[in-house]
Amino acid sequence: MDYGIMDRDGRRIALCPVDDDNWRAVADIAPRDDQRAFVAALAARYLLLSMRGGVWHSLGVQADETMVGHVMWAYDDENGSHWIGGMVVDAAEQGKGVGRQTMVALIRWLSERADCREIRLSYHPDNTGAAALYTSLGFVHTGEFEDAEPVVALQVGAAGTASV
Repeated sequence: MDYGIMDRDGRRIALCPVDDDNWRAVADIAPRDDQRAFVAALAARYLLLSMRGGVWHSLGVQADETMVGHVMWAYDDENGSHWIGGMVVDAAEQGKGVGRQTMVALIRWLSERADCREIRLSYHPDNTGAAALYTSLGFVHTGEFEDAEPVVALQVGAAGTASV
């Protein structure tokens, strides 16, 4: 899913299915050491959740042809919302706008789905960087918590697109 979105280094950020050719590169994605309180030490944990949990769907994140991240999404049929989870940007790729552009691409892709009216996510309460990113993209607090993490939501427009 390539929306022509570029990071600060001018590389195209695109989402791609995880398949037999790229799953190892996705599994090896690792955040900075100081972020391990907020996300898994390796994206492999999220791949396993996608494969074994039956709810989440993993996507790789590419900058041009290089695998630089992982993100996953799910559909909650109880309330009709889509969820974003498990975003990890490789430590060496941080500070280049990859996380922001990954979110923009995923929001655009999810908002194109006919059943998408709201996108939700939760984040560790101490992860101030994530909180600032999600707020800047238009997510607002719902007042709910998921496993002690605040839940934020982004309303998707009537035309099926979010304004990011």
